[in-house]
Amino acid sequence: MSLAYLSTAAPTLADSDLLDAYSHAVTGAASRIMPTVVNIEVRGKRGEQGGSGSGFIFTPDGFILTNSHVVNGAARLDVALPDGTRYPATIVGDDPHTDLAVIRISAPNLEAAPLGDSDSILPGQIAIAVGNPLGFQCTVTAGVISARGRSMRAKSGRLIDDVIQTDAALNPGNSGGPLVNSRGEVIGVNTAVILPAQGICFAIAINTAKFVAGRLIRDGRIERSYIGVAGQNTPLHRRIVRFFDLPAENGVLVVDVEKGSPAEKAGLEMGDVIVAFSGKTVASIDDLHRLLTDEEVGIDAPLTLIRRTEKLTKNVVPVRSEPR
Repeated sequence: MSLAYLSTAAPTLADSDLLDAYSHAVTGAASRIMPTVVNIEVRGKRGEQGGSGSGFIFTPDGFILTNSHVVNGAARLDVALPDGTRYPATIVGDDPHTDLAVIRISAPNLEAAPLGDSDSILPGQIAIAVGNPLGFQCTVTAGVISARGRSMRAKSGRLIDDVIQTDAALNPGNSGGPLVNSRGEVIGVNTAVILPAQGICFAIAINTAKFVAGRLIRDGRIERSYIGVAGQNTPLHRRIVRFFDLPAENGVLVVDVEKGSPAEKAGLEMGDVIVAFSGKTVASIDDLHRLLTDEEVGIDAPLTLIRRTEKLTKNVVPVRSEPR
């Protein structure tokens, strides 16, 4: 038998079965999640169209998850369900730092999306995105989980951690829609596309979204802590690293200390290099952002710094950060 014949032979029964199994997984997941996916239309103060996005109902009483950048600054929101019925929506809470928001509608007989566990996903497993790209309602695209644990910077400047990378195609209007596994469980909230690239799209992990949504429903916002320094990443001299046995070769150079801030009260000065906070290594501004959570508000925490050739520890009491 020639190699040419082998290369053009018809698919075996096993190949056909495999294709059918894949199709069955995608169609089954899509049919389970589609009744929960909504189209969100944004209106400005004068009633003008301000864009649109996607979202999904995650409780039977009308709470909807979407992206902050979809609803931020909206004067009016209208939500269209898959059956075409429309309802006005109110913003329950908005967190630009994670690009997540919760809105709510009052409507009967709502179906809620099943939420999965983003910590259990693996690169290579099926990922299905459902949304309303470019105004085409209930569009399904499929791919795989390309990677997990990515980081992405929000418009606020903070870093969003544990972001899912997928090659399931996303387009403008997909923002806020669900990324689901083969069981139709939501594993992420679609949020961003790298425009020059192909097949590189991102979703906020659903475990992050569960935490944020709970806080937004309870408080209307996510609280974070603040110490009042402006800084920039800086390398540390090798002699300093070796002498003090530091775990990282970089730190955060303090370029400004706000008057009356916790940092000023703790005795921080311009030129100090922060290398640890609350016993955890600080090698970058993003490390410091990650550590300044709401749990640190009002807690006396040790902050380790290098001042010229000395290693000092200052106790700082973070305060609640004002929302942007």
